[in-house]
Amino acid sequence: MTDTPAKNHLSRRDFLKTAGAASLASAIPGSLGLHAAGSDAIKIGVIGCGGRGTGAAIDCLNAAPGVEVVALGDLLMERVESAYKKIKEAHPDKIKVPRERMFAGFDNHLKVTACPDVNLIVTAAPPGFRPIHLKAAVEAGKHVFMEKPAAVDPVGVRSVIASSELAARKGLSIVSGTQRRHQQRYLEVMKRIHGGAIGEIVGGQCYWNQGELWVIKKTPAMSEMEWQCRNWLYFSWLSGDHIVEQHVHNIDVMNWAFGALPVKVMAMGGRQQRIAPEYGNIYDHFAVEFEYPNGARVMSFCRQIPGCADRVEEKIVGAKGTAMGYGEIHGETFWKFEGDEVDPYVQEHTDLIAGLRSGKLLNEGRRVAESTMCAIMGRMSAYTGRAISWEWAMNSSKLDLTPAKFEFGPNPVDPVAMPGKTPLI
Repeated sequence: MTDTPAKNHLSRRDFLKTAGAASLASAIPGSLGLHAAGSDAIKIGVIGCGGRGTGAAIDCLNAAPGVEVVALGDLLMERVESAYKKIKEAHPDKIKVPRERMFAGFDNHLKVTACPDVNLIVTAAPPGFRPIHLKAAVEAGKHVFMEKPAAVDPVGVRSVIASSELAARKGLSIVSGTQRRHQQRYLEVMKRIHGGAIGEIVGGQCYWNQGELWVIKKTPAMSEMEWQCRNWLYFSWLSGDHIVEQHVHNIDVMNWAFGALPVKVMAMGGRQQRIAPEYGNIYDHFAVEFEYPNGARVMSFCRQIPGCADRVEEKIVGAKGTAMGYGEIHGETFWKFEGDEVDPYVQEHTDLIAGLRSGKLLNEGRRVAESTMCAIMGRMSAYTGRAISWEWAMNSSKLDLTPAKFEFGPNPVDPVAMPGKTPLI
């Protein structure tokens, strides 16, 4: 570690009945392969029925024939019912979810993974829940499509890596929502970068600068926990902050280009425009320097402030030229992607299903966990004002943002971080 952290003042706090949930999940007879019942039918159980979960389920149905949704789960029943309606409108013949397969509550993931005919879990609940949901799915013997990011803290990252290793031993697929990894223009530009088209990579920049997103204001009827879960973007325990929830895409592309992970991170950021209580405890801008093993440095910028210049892209700088992630190379060699490509949000599911049916299983769990850790390191560095090494963050950090209780009611959260005062844990 570059700096010495303050003494940990957070202990590992358990998810509601997690230990019992894990033993229950491991006892459930899962479907380890699609041909166990003599069929290659894909039967989806959805965990997290908000906009992204519903969209991912529809993308999966669009990806290949022989796919249907048979179970739905979310913290809130209203979102389960909304997802059912939207999926039925898009694919009326591919949703077969009776009322008794519509689950709500903090244990909805256990009920979905307990459905014996479900062989693929699509999980897109807020990122703070993903390590727990992935663990339950893998222990139940289910293949998984998991949205990015994988976690919100180092403890969660390590849990995802452990679940990914268990999935590999069980012969299960895990595909993550880093759709650029399945997008043709990115695949083509990376093939050229790794083939030497721009020479040794000596630096780069990546960006996710955009305007404001939706926000949910608290009503008197909402408990703190319910409001935070509805307004999850703005609480670090749920989203990891926007550098983790959103900018992880671009950071993952830089790791892909280098074929390596950063060894050091130093960052700054703040909360300048989004200061009202409905914006929870996250920042609205970050600037991060990632240093890679060869000494090259990448500057990373992300912002969610309206009325400012937008930029969402990646630029990889080599000794012989530069490459843009969206499909251009300049320098000694010029190249521009001009081919056709499938919607990458669908293609990632097509690749997952093709692997399941061919037996060539994909396991992207560790990769998305490691890119998630890079984004978490950027947030931790900005929040504390400290420089952080990969080795310390991955092996020594005890930061765990899990709430004390998973139940509707009070849920006090940390104040907005103050660099130089917020401790590094």
